[in-house]
Amino acid sequence: MILEHRKSKSLSRLALARFAGRAQRAAKLKGEVTILLTGDQEIRELNAQFRHKDKATDVLSFPADPALSARQAGDIAISLETARAQAREMGHDLSTEVKVLILHGMLHLAGYDHEADHGQMRRQEAKLRAQLRLPAGLIERASDSGRSRLC
Repeated sequence: MILEHRKSKSLSRLALARFAGRAQRAAKLKGEVTILLTGDQEIRELNAQFRHKDKATDVLSFPADPALSARQAGDIAISLETARAQAREMGHDLSTEVKVLILHGMLHLAGYDHEADHGQMRRQEAKLRAQLRLPAGLIERASDSGRSRLC
């Protein structure tokens, strides 16, 4: 597990790396995962470059090339600016929100796609959130509030 920490000194890199390992095992995801903690500007650039959406978002997932999947699972990028705003909105701390985003990203790397899987990712995320003792996940929040801010 590689955790690149560019934007916040208030988060414990070790605690997040430990959580990411637990989330990866829970998602049954094999291979190395790199997690980039960054800001809205960089995540906006990544979103524009890879998804052709010129806007900031909370989390992006980039699965590894299938030829490398035995060694690498992929990369996750998280905007700490967006995560901080979402944490305030949800009434929990930044660390908890980043963990919610890590789990969501891990599920995408494991092959889930909430935009096309008829609720399969939502059910898996809910199950793993309970197992990992996390509050409401992204899919649940978006569908409960009518928002479509996901990824």
